[in-house]
Amino acid sequence: MKLLVLNSGSSSLKYQVFSMPDEMVLCSGLVERIGLAESKFKHKSGTNILENSKGINDHGQALKHVVELLLDDQMGVVSSINEIKAVGHRVVHGGSSFKNTTVITEEVKKTIKSLFNLAPLHNPANLDGIKVAESVFPEALQVAVFDTAFHQTIPPKAYKYAIPNKFLEEQHIRLYGFHGSSHKFVSEQAINYLGLPNSKIITIHLGNGCSMTAIENGKSLDHSLGFSPVNGLIMGTRSGDIDHSLIFYLVNVLKYNLNDVNTLLQSNSGLVGLTGFSDMRDVQEEAEKGNLQCQLALDMTSYRIKKYIGAYTAAMNGLDAIVFTAGIGENSALVRQLVCEGLEYFGIELDPSKNIERTKEILEINRPGSLVKILIIPTNEELEIAKQTYALSKQRA
Repeated sequence: MKLLVLNSGSSSLKYQVFSMPDEMVLCSGLVERIGLAESKFKHKSGTNILENSKGINDHGQALKHVVELLLDDQMGVVSSINEIKAVGHRVVHGGSSFKNTTVITEEVKKTIKSLFNLAPLHNPANLDGIKVAESVFPEALQVAVFDTAFHQTIPPKAYKYAIPNKFLEEQHIRLYGFHGSSHKFVSEQAINYLGLPNSKIITIHLGNGCSMTAIENGKSLDHSLGFSPVNGLIMGTRSGDIDHSLIFYLVNVLKYNLNDVNTLLQSNSGLVGLTGFSDMRDVQEEAEKGNLQCQLALDMTSYRIKKYIGAYTAAMNGLDAIVFTAGIGENSALVRQLVCEGLEYFGIELDPSKNIERTKEILEINRPGSLVKILIIPTNEELEIAKQTYALSKQRA
């Protein structure tokens, strides 16, 4: 069967069409910088590659452009929309309502919408993708794969906040965790590579959104994102960790309203707040030109990651490997270098010559004597989503 996977990030849309169950990729593509003046679009079908730049305002518009290419005489992979039997959607926040991959119904869509406040940069984009896909592929099974599902193994001592118990018991306020498909996929790859089922691994997902997970024996033990995907590491537009009393200072002293504070922390902070650029590639380019703000942003970003490596190594009482993944983690040798510098005490020793190598396979970039393996593992959230979507579709067949 042919299956379409949609992965809507906060400013991107990745997609792949798979032939299942053999996991063959028929076509793939990426729309980047959605909402900016010039969005970048790349579509690959066999040996044919199409790249262009055009203004794409939102994820709905991006998906419509994708569908046109899927049906294109030269670049397409289907002659009819009915050839797509299922569409697997990445949905960021499932709250406490969804612990497993789920067939999308009207009730499911209502619940996803009710969680907008918890993931305002993602769940709206995810729901837009679902609605457009339903209209374009009316006969296909629509399936939601939730980022939060992988982190259901996090124990109460890590997911519970030190606030009155009623907020967890009645309102389900707790750490949920995100980027679950990515952390699950690369951790399984790492475990197979290391040959250590009983391993202690830290996976570092660095993209426009960033997160880290402590993974022991293949299970999520702790995670840097929490109730919503805004805390933890410094991200493209999100602040990461702050002192929450800052919110009250902004409201009570500086007279911001709460909506403005939310927009500030979700959309106008992180790299864009520090430098004016939300894309790490732009930050690095400007830093190389001597831009002090961009240089400091790089230092702040790497420092925050170091702190989580230390915390998670302590939480697991050891460490076998760290894994860099996603757009920045896989492609920025500079960020990897800055993160690993000064961690020799932990047995983390980067090999500079290996660090600058490029590959689409698993790459080990540590020195031979390093006690901890340093791995670059390309994430494949789409394949993980495809596998889960296919499995669910077979159950319903």
